[in-house]
Amino acid sequence: MQQQTVTVSNPSGLHARPGKDFVQLAKTFESEVSVTKDGKSYPGKSLLKLMQAGISQNDQITIVTEGSDEVAALEAMVNYLKNLDD
Repeated sequence: MQQQTVTVSNPSGLHARPGKDFVQLAKTFESEVSVTKDGKSYPGKSLLKLMQAGISQNDQITIVTEGSDEVAALEAMVNYLKNLDD
């Protein structure tokens, strides 16, 4: 299991369009991807569940990956969030 905490800097948070892109990226990995916010975990491969997290600008979230390609998955997901700017 790999994990890293990230502060969401995107002014509109992780709303529908970037959320969809996040989910599509997560689905390219065999590993399970989850997002933890305020102590609650959400599956990173489900847009509906991710939207329930209500991730806004300046929220701290933890990305957790577990599986055969967990290191690459974590790196990709974190990089996506750090470079998200719409």
